[in-house]
Amino acid sequence: MRVKQPEIIFEDDAVIVCRKEAGVAVQTARAGQADMVSLLKNYRAKKKEEPYIGLIHRLDQPVEGVMVFAKTKQAAAKLSVQVSSRSMEKEYLAVTEGIPQPSEGELCDWLLRNGRTNTSQVVEPGTPQAKDAKLRYQVEQTDEEQQKALVHIWLHTGRHHQIRVQFASRRHPLYGDGKYGSRQKGSIALQSCGLRFVHPDTGKPMAFSLPLPAAAPWKEFLELGE
Repeated sequence: MRVKQPEIIFEDDAVIVCRKEAGVAVQTARAGQADMVSLLKNYRAKKKEEPYIGLIHRLDQPVEGVMVFAKTKQAAAKLSVQVSSRSMEKEYLAVTEGIPQPSEGELCDWLLRNGRTNTSQVVEPGTPQAKDAKLRYQVEQTDEEQQKALVHIWLHTGRHHQIRVQFASRRHPLYGDGKYGSRQKGSIALQSCGLRFVHPDTGKPMAFSLPLPAAAPWKEFLELGE
């Protein structure tokens, strides 16, 4: 795919907040493949700035969404503390196959990552190397005819493929997520739609959000809301 310069939402001396396109890796070791870190380093270099970019959090390559990167090591350290203490708030929107019941609640599981297959699965509590996974969700809109739902999600933990695995384990795979059971073709219907954190230099609360994508299967929910 042709990778464009990331869309910058906010920038100052300490941070860059931008939109990651679906299909673009956050960071990769593959030669010749553009990723967010290298794109932003090049962006800074073209402005005659020190091309430092601190990676704070990750987003699956097939997923689009809002991300924050640090422009100094000091900012990176402070933002990383917010991630580890879970005070950085991340919101997501997803289109699920089938309509989750109840319409709102929490999903709590133990997930085990398989590095060989790059997948995770729900396992019994106490399974060696498994990690707890927790999220809160609310069904925002439903398409009863096509049996799909637009779901708002708040992560309490940030495990590998967490949202995708937890909904798939309840027979509600995300639309387009063939790795976890979807039979639909296309990109994974998951968006990191909101991000809240405390500015590492000023201490000011920062909040950013993205609109619902205009492509399928998102556009059907835009049309339902009209």
